[in-house]
Amino acid sequence: MGYILLAIIATGFMVMASREKWLQGQKVNPEELSSMIFKYGFTFLILAVLALIGTRGVVVVPPGHRGIIFNKISGIRQAALAEGFNVVIPVIEYVTLMDVRVQKDTYEASAASKDMQTVHTKVALNFHPAPESAPRIFQEVGLGYSERIIHPAVQEAVKATTARFTAEELITRREDVKKLIRELVEHQIKSFNIKVDELYITDFDFSKQFAEAIEMKQIAEQQALKAKRDLDRIRIEAEQKVASARAEAEALKMQKEAISAQLIQLRQVEMQKLAIEKWDGKMPEVMMSGQGGGATPLLNLNALTPK
Repeated sequence: MGYILLAIIATGFMVMASREKWLQGQKVNPEELSSMIFKYGFTFLILAVLALIGTRGVVVVPPGHRGIIFNKISGIRQAALAEGFNVVIPVIEYVTLMDVRVQKDTYEASAASKDMQTVHTKVALNFHPAPESAPRIFQEVGLGYSERIIHPAVQEAVKATTARFTAEELITRREDVKKLIRELVEHQIKSFNIKVDELYITDFDFSKQFAEAIEMKQIAEQQALKAKRDLDRIRIEAEQKVASARAEAEALKMQKEAISAQLIQLRQVEMQKLAIEKWDGKMPEVMMSGQGGGATPLLNLNALTPK
């Protein structure tokens, strides 16, 4: 199609040149016009063909890509073109570019957990096709490998993993869930020479009833923990009181065992000695009655003593 267009353009130039000659009053010989068209048109056509062939024989592969060569005779070449300037056989060979840089895609999957809770999971996956295997990937899968290979693998991995954990464990053991999903995805796509760089669980979405149940459970656990702490505090305080009472009883017991008749007599002597030391030399004038509770006056001996 391009060749025909260039030939038409070249012919147009010839016709315009003949028209200029006719406008100047010169006769245009039909045979001369045909000769000019054939001569110059054919020349322009040859130059155009050579230019197109030269252009198609040169391929520049941009950074982060690989060039996949399809030969009309032998099919897909198993050696990919590297980045930069490359030469191929014009017309016979065509080049398709494949991006081999790290790519990111997001996937969603709904599955039932071990305790039959419906869980909606969102996963982000970083991956890239193996650069050295780009021709094989293109030959076996094509450029739509994310939709054809990775998406079903992620769906299967998420469903298989979700079924192994309860809804609560999906939250509390998030790292274990993430690791298992990644391992399953890698196992599924490694035969297609696609490598997983990283996998992220961006969201777990549960039903409203389950979310409320989780919240109530957490509140109950906090209250139970507080009650346990209060009981532990009361128990410790009671044990301290028992220990204190036991120590006091032991002390009293030791004191009781240490009391003897000699000790009592010694204490009486000490009290009498202390009373004598404090006596002012005056005899008491009254005596307390043991039973009546009254006071009986005593004879004042000091008054009878001659001065």
